[in-house]
Amino acid sequence: MRAETDAHAAPLPAVGAPGERYPRPASVGDFRRNLAAVRERIAAACRRAGRDPGEVRLLPVSKTVDAASLRLAYAAGCREFGENKVQEAQRKCDALADLGDLRWSVIGHLQTNKARLVARFASEFQALDSLRLAEALDRRLQAEGRGLDVFVQINTSGEASKYGLRPEEAAAFLRALPACSALRVRGLMTLALFSAETARVRACFALLRRLRDRLRQEASGGGLDGLSMGMSGDFEIAVEEGATVVRVGQAIFGARAAGRVLLAGGRSGRERRRRAARSTRRKSRVSNGTAPRRQPARAAPLRRCRLARAGAAGSPSRNAVKRPAPRIADRAPEALFDQDPPEETP
Repeated sequence: MRAETDAHAAPLPAVGAPGERYPRPASVGDFRRNLAAVRERIAAACRRAGRDPGEVRLLPVSKTVDAASLRLAYAAGCREFGENKVQEAQRKCDALADLGDLRWSVIGHLQTNKARLVARFASEFQALDSLRLAEALDRRLQAEGRGLDVFVQINTSGEASKYGLRPEEAAAFLRALPACSALRVRGLMTLALFSAETARVRACFALLRRLRDRLRQEASGGGLDGLSMGMSGDFEIAVEEGATVVRVGQAIFGARAAGRVLLAGGRSGRERRRRAARSTRRKSRVSNGTAPRRQPARAAPLRRCRLARAGAAGSPSRNAVKRPAPRIADRAPEALFDQDPPEETP
């Protein structure tokens, strides 16, 4: 499936201002041009790999895009949108309820307590990575009388900051899914390593394709045809490696504001994942005995003098007033994120 050499593959986009690479469309005509450009790049990648462009489905990713822009994209031909955050997706679904043939795909990590939202409106979920979540979705879907197409997320890069099953866990996971009759497994999904090195990105996509091929030969992978992989910066490589779904956002909708969406406390999802990875490395160093010891905090000189006077007098000093601990709302945002945050979407 791979193109003959990486020299013939389209290079990854050069680093630069996102707005220069991905200008924001302002009209139906702009959206049509962006969609045509992306489809031409898909077709070119298919030609390099000897594939039929009709095998590749383009999923426009509309996170952070407002409903008015989505109406323009709909007029330009889009009939489905992918969203990372289920609550944002539901708000847009409600706002565009008059567009009866519009489908919604939830592509970001999902907490089990939000399974009920997906069950109400989504046609597809692309980040299934736990049996607990599968069971929660199945219960909610059964109550709604609906079914749901799902992709199983695999962590092919081995990064602790990414969600997904390890490749070696996929077979056992798929064998357990038939018990969830409302879920229709369509394939596997992955996020490649974020790197300017084409070979390292390609390796993630190739690993997912080989895993899919192996699972299809086993009973656990019957009907497992889909490969959802590739985004605006690397979808051509993904197509060369066999992608059947590419999730493209900025190349269609333009650069996102500040390149990210801020979450509670003013931090982006990417920053929270980086902090989680740093915390994991810190804990590893502590367990290995290689982390530097933290020095105990020293009392302020004035405080020590007061305590000394109080001890000499045999009674607490009237000036040594014990200050109450700051409330959660008074702490700096950084202090809130030193605690383990709940699982959230990328």
